[in-house]
Amino acid sequence: MANNKNEQQEDSTIEKLNSNLTSASEKIANNSKVIYIVIAAVAVVAALILSYIFFFRNPKVNRAFEAYNQVEISAAGNDSVAAVEYKKVADKYSGTDAGKLAYLSAAESLYNTGKYKEAIACLDNFSSSESVLESNAMVLKGDCFVNIKKYDDALGCYAKAIKKAGVNEQIVPRVLLKEANVYDEQKKYDKALECYESISKDYPTFEPGNGTTIKAYIEREKARLGK
Repeated sequence: MANNKNEQQEDSTIEKLNSNLTSASEKIANNSKVIYIVIAAVAVVAALILSYIFFFRNPKVNRAFEAYNQVEISAAGNDSVAAVEYKKVADKYSGTDAGKLAYLSAAESLYNTGKYKEAIACLDNFSSSESVLESNAMVLKGDCFVNIKKYDDALGCYAKAIKKAGVNEQIVPRVLLKEANVYDEQKKYDKALECYESISKDYPTFEPGNGTTIKAYIEREKARLGK
């Protein structure tokens, strides 16, 4: 009887062990299925991304640049036509580099035709990781605001342009000169003087190009301030 009892206990123990092993193996199998499903899903997503790049994005990018270049050729020298055509390219291919560049080119043409508010709207849609391009766009936006007499907005754009340009010797002193002109218009001669002195100190070789030196501008502002 004792032996039968012991055998029954052993059988019971073995059954529990087998049951636990079976449960564990099922969990491993289930986890493996989940892993395979995840891997398969990742592979599908990767395939979709590659398909998008090669079959949709790249052709779209190419078409965008082709359209932009076509406007460059067909509308050269005619800002009124260029503004309309660049805007069409920009709206159709927004999100692409060519589309963004088309917004900038449209803004330049609109500025040249005196449509400053429309130019600002185009510039609102422009962005670039290239600091020189971005800073020049902000300068153009500032110029648009100057022409509609929104001087504080213009100064805000010029400040952003200087920040983007860093220490660029071709951009920063030119923007400082524009800032000084705005401050003069606002009769803030002390602020204008700061701009001219900054140019003189940090960019001593810069010349305004209008026959007047920075030193002459400094003397003028000092005279206005009674210094």
